[in-house]
Parts: sequence; C-alpha cells; structure tokens
Amino acid sequence: MNPTAQKSSAVTLAQLFEPIRDDLRAVEREFARHVQSQVSLIPDIGSYIQDGGGKRIRPAVLLMAARMSGYVGDAAVLYASVVEFIHTATLVHDDIIDESELRRGREAVHTKWGNHITVLFGDFLYLKSMSLALSQDRLEIIRQLCEVTLRIVEGEIYQLTKNGVVDLTEEEHFDIVRRKTAYLFAGCARIGGMLGPTTREQQEALWDYGLNIGMAFQIVDDLLDFTGDEVVLGKPVGGDLREGKMTLPVIHLLQRGGEGAALIRRIVEARAATLDEWRELRALLTQARSIDYAQRAAVDFVERAKKALYAFPASDARDALMFLPDYVISRDR
Repeated sequence: MNPTAQKSSAVTLAQLFEPIRDDLRAVEREFARHVQSQVSLIPDIGSYIQDGGGKRIRPAVLLMAARMSGYVGDAAVLYASVVEFIHTATLVHDDIIDESELRRGREAVHTKWGNHITVLFGDFLYLKSMSLALSQDRLEIIRQLCEVTLRIVEGEIYQLTKNGVVDLTEEEHFDIVRRKTAYLFAGCARIGGMLGPTTREQQEALWDYGLNIGMAFQIVDDLLDFTGDEVVLGKPVGGDLREGKMTLPVIHLLQRGGEGAALIRRIVEARAATLDEWRELRALLTQARSIDYAQRAAVDFVERAKKALYAFPASDARDALMFLPDYVISRDR
C-alpha cells in the first residue's frame, strides 16, 4: 500500500473514533495507571507496549456500543481498559508461542526481556484485568469477561493441537478463529450494551455484531500474510504457513489438490519456504482464486455484522459501528 493510502486509512480510523477520542485517551491513561507496580520492570514493559501503538479497536467497540445503548458514565472506560489488558496479555503470550521476534515493527516483548518474564507479565495483565472488573461489582459482566478469556485460552490450546495438521477443515479453522479472536470482539460489544438500558435481544445483536466483525478481522489478518507489505505490517509475511498454521486461503487451495497442495505440504513439513516457493504459492493462490474466496468470506461476515445493528435505532454511534466493518475489510496492517 502506498504512503498516501496508508495516511488515508489512518485518517479514516481517526474520524471513526472521533466521538470517543477523549474516552480512548482515558483508556490509555487507565492502562498506564494500572500497570504501575513497585517492581519497576512491570511499568517499563507496559510503557514499551503502549509506545508501540495499536488501533485500540476492541475498546473502541465497547465504548461505541455503550454510547449507542444510551449509557453515560465512567464504567465504559474502565471496562474498555479491562479488555485492552486482556488483549495485550494474549498478544505477549502469542508472540512467545509463535516465536515471533517482531510486534508492530519492533522487538516483541519476549525478544527484549525473555520468555520467563514475558509469561509472568502476561499473567499480571490477566489478573489485573479481573481485579479492575471486580471493582465495579457487576457480576454478569465479570462472568462475560471470564467466559471470553477462557475461550481465548482454549482457542490457543486448540490451535496448538492443530499446528502442522495440513488437512484442517474450514470449520475447524473457523472454530479456532472464533475462540482466539472473535469472542473478545463479541464480548466487547455485548458488555457495552449491558451498561445501557438494552433488551436481551439487543445484547444478543451486539454479540452477533462483535462476533462477525471479529471473524472478518482475523480473515483479513490472515490474508495480509500473503498480500501485505512487511514494512507496513511490522512483521515478516508468510509466517503463518511456515509455523504450520492453516488459514482460509491455504485451506481453499489445498482442497483443489495438485501442485498447490503439494507445495503447501512441502512448506509445512520443512517449516520454511524459499523465495521462489513463496512466489509460486502466491501465484497459485491467485490462480485458484483462493485469495478472492477468503475476501468474500470476510465480506459475508461484515454484512452479517452490519445487519445485527438494525436492532438499534439510527444514531451517530450506530453509524460509526456500521462503518467499522468496512474499515476492517480495507485495512493494510
């Protein structure tokens, strides 16, 4: 993606989040405040992660859902901070599991501080998130957060059991995506709704919105592994397949057999790909329309997300949530 398009994408996201800009800044302050500790290394790592940036889409979904649901108060910022703690914990643990050296163009936390400290820092973030949630004494929201966090961990374990399994089915892949990514988006949207005077049906609609946007988000993320630019992404492309992870475009190509399937099996078995093999794979994915297939799947999830929002009357907050799936589809990082 060219620099002009990158700038346009960033401006679009800034415009989308403009109504909750102050709330997102408050989330950043809450994160910095609650990562403080007498053990100086903990705030040092927290500051390093914050300085690395991030789109803060998950807390934004919670904040926008709360606003659309008619909630006014400070609890939305606190719960948005909670989900950012949970999300950050999953990232630092994932990078260890995946042996990823980079995160957003910089050294990953475990690369800089080592696996032992990073595992414990991730645990600190998980426990801090629940400590913050308990300060509000909203049992139904705490249950939701615990359920989502458990599903994320289950998803990570399930993915590890399927690592290197070339003949992964599409449904097995989607089950991993739901657990690892989509349930947290769904929880963010529903918790935002739970803060306001919403009906059970509206809360379920918000869950569906978040779940579908999360599915689309991960499919696009997987596609960027084949179509993205390393400089823009801040990490090497092609890492998923070399790590033995089957994603939707790869599953689609594999099902067609032939040279594409043989090439995929060679790369997964070797856990490596030459530049020529990588170029051949990208060409085969294009020829088989596997990239198009995955893109259509992401669009289908986006349309389902938008449809769920019609459970709410028209508002500026609904418009923003309606536009967010389009951003997810068009993002380049």
